[in-house]
Amino acid sequence: MKYIAVTGRVLSGVGKGITAASTGAMLQNLGLSVDVLKIDPYLNVDAGTMNPNQHGEVFVTDDGYEADLDLGHYERFLNKNMTRFSNLTAGQVYLKILEKERMGEYLGATVQMIPHVTSQVKSRISQLKGDVALMEIGGTVGDIESEIFLEAIREFSMDVGKDNFLFVHVTYVPFLGITNEFKTKPTQQSLQVLRRSGIVPDVIILRSEFELPKSTIDKVALFGGVKADSVFGLEDVSNVYSIPQKMHNPRYGSYCRGKVESEPFRGIFME
Repeated sequence: MKYIAVTGRVLSGVGKGITAASTGAMLQNLGLSVDVLKIDPYLNVDAGTMNPNQHGEVFVTDDGYEADLDLGHYERFLNKNMTRFSNLTAGQVYLKILEKERMGEYLGATVQMIPHVTSQVKSRISQLKGDVALMEIGGTVGDIESEIFLEAIREFSMDVGKDNFLFVHVTYVPFLGITNEFKTKPTQQSLQVLRRSGIVPDVIILRSEFELPKSTIDKVALFGGVKADSVFGLEDVSNVYSIPQKMHNPRYGSYCRGKVESEPFRGIFME
């Protein structure tokens, strides 16, 4: 089984959910079965009590679970019904750990963030099925509440082997109109923070208002420590449903397919 983790930074709402859903749709089009898990670092058990002005409208699954809005993107893009098992919150993780501690399941051990919290997260990830398990880490890299989940997926990638794991990082490149240029410094800092978590992305998705020039992509690759072929621009579009088709280009599609089909992964298969 192969795993893809999608992270993001610079600002919230950068498009991790749409990117993850579009990647899943692309992989389905390649003939692969995809299971998804949205990981939310907030302490709420679910999104049912959250103010929609702060977090968007609640998406209710067929089994009655009140979930993050991104599950709606997954359901529409993948044509697959989401359930309560498609969403994991920090509240669910800590609640489960406290229940186990009260039942004595830790046999008197001091319950700690590592290994007990990370193990609980990894246990949930290991329940995913299909050819590819697609995980989106909510929030932004660098947030205190997200750190334990980044550590958990870092550990999990070591457990299953790096050849079976793909890290996709979504970041924003602002356009400074007064100087007529794209600014990559926020993205550079984003990648530095991610690396401090022990994660080096395999793929970088650059969100922007307009199409990015090759010089900007090359600059991000240089400072991000990845090949330019692993950096992809994704500018604003008028209709989000056109994004899967846009992402299903020869390079990105070949990259993901190569990752999920090769043993071990041999690199990017160019067209």
